[in-house]
Amino acid sequence: MAASRTDTAAQAHAENGSANSGHPGRASRVPGIAAGAARRGRSLLGAVAGVVAGRVQDALKADLDDRDPDYIRENLPWVWLMSSLWFRGEVRDIGRIPEEGAVLLVGNHSGGNVTPDTTVFTLAFYTYFGVERRFHQLAHNLVLTSPIGPLLRRYGTVAASHENARKALEAGAAVLVYPGGDWEVHRPSWQTNRVDFAGRRGFVRLALEAGVPIVPIVAIGGQETALFLSHGERLSRGLGLDRLFRLKVLPISVTMPWLINVGDFLGHVPLPSKITIQVLKPIDLVERFGRDPDVDAVYDHVTAVMQETLYELAAERRLPVVG
Repeated sequence: MAASRTDTAAQAHAENGSANSGHPGRASRVPGIAAGAARRGRSLLGAVAGVVAGRVQDALKADLDDRDPDYIRENLPWVWLMSSLWFRGEVRDIGRIPEEGAVLLVGNHSGGNVTPDTTVFTLAFYTYFGVERRFHQLAHNLVLTSPIGPLLRRYGTVAASHENARKALEAGAAVLVYPGGDWEVHRPSWQTNRVDFAGRRGFVRLALEAGVPIVPIVAIGGQETALFLSHGERLSRGLGLDRLFRLKVLPISVTMPWLINVGDFLGHVPLPSKITIQVLKPIDLVERFGRDPDVDAVYDHVTAVMQETLYELAAERRLPVVG
């Protein structure tokens, strides 16, 4: 019996491990408890993230009727103050946009989440065509679920998706899309004069399916409203933001009033950089590329003419911010 008890004790000691010789069972219990806590933590985080993501998706159902012409008309003076006095906005050749009917406006994007180019162009569009003309802008999900989301909806902003854009074009609207999205708008400051759609060709397919012309819109000045340091794509992937919120970047910038600004979720006070926007001639895809256009060829052409125009606008500027 003594030998049996000794063997049993030795077996138990071996199973429990000898990391803590005074408490042979503690070494196994502590890692087990820790592992369980970690699993519960991950499960709780996943559950919370799932609820948040679900609410975000619920808030993004496109309702084109959220656009309120009366509200736009009443509040355009405030948009004018920011666009004209702060950004000294200049929009050239807006008359190149077709007077009526659906059209896809394709722009480069700058300035972080503040997006001054959109503000300046929206003022010019409604001033030239009137607030009754249907005009929708596509925006990132998190922008529309932010505190300013309800305001933007009244101006015609909808969540950026192929389906929402298609609905707006079917309604005969002018639709403004930024293919570069969050990637381009947060590009580092040393890439200011670069059109960077990150290879996203969805806008070409959208125009082909809807049978509408593409009008390129090229803007400069927005990337001079702050010092942009990094896209932060690795940080976003590491935190799982790309999966949960379609947030491919977690940018780092130097802005006021935050100084070091990570994510730009609360926006920032932009420097009063002069914003200049050039509207290019409409591109009829069938007329230019034939009855069965090659998507890559269209993409290359649109980005090439936009890049050339951006270089020309950059050559006009004397100093950053000053313009």
